[in-house]
Amino acid sequence: MARYVDGFVVPVPKRNLAAYRRMAQKAGRVWRDHGAIEYIECVADDVKPGKWTSFPQSVKLKRNETVVFAYIVYKSRAQRDRINARVMKDPRLAKMMNPKAMPFDGKRMFWGGFKTFVSR
Repeated sequence: MARYVDGFVVPVPKRNLAAYRRMAQKAGRVWRDHGAIEYIECVADDVKPGKWTSFPQSVKLKRNETVVFAYIVYKSRAQRDRINARVMKDPRLAKMMNPKAMPFDGKRMFWGGFKTFVSR
């Protein structure tokens, strides 16, 4: 069965990991409540700087920061678009969407939507 995935990578100051986790847990509940199949957030464990590119280089990782890689799974892109429209209007996320309240630098975050190519 085809799926659609939103993926994102975020630099998070290590001192803010607990706050980020709380934010992610709340966001995960909201996305799941609106119909997302899965909501996964992962903290870096084995991500070394590369010679040309890497996760740390992609977000211009600073000293005392770590990388979070996350993804949300949907049945389709159309479902993703419907869910995200509802999520963005959900009052539970209003405070979290304020860039000054985020426990990370949103300017160095990157994301995108992906069609599944292989799924086993």
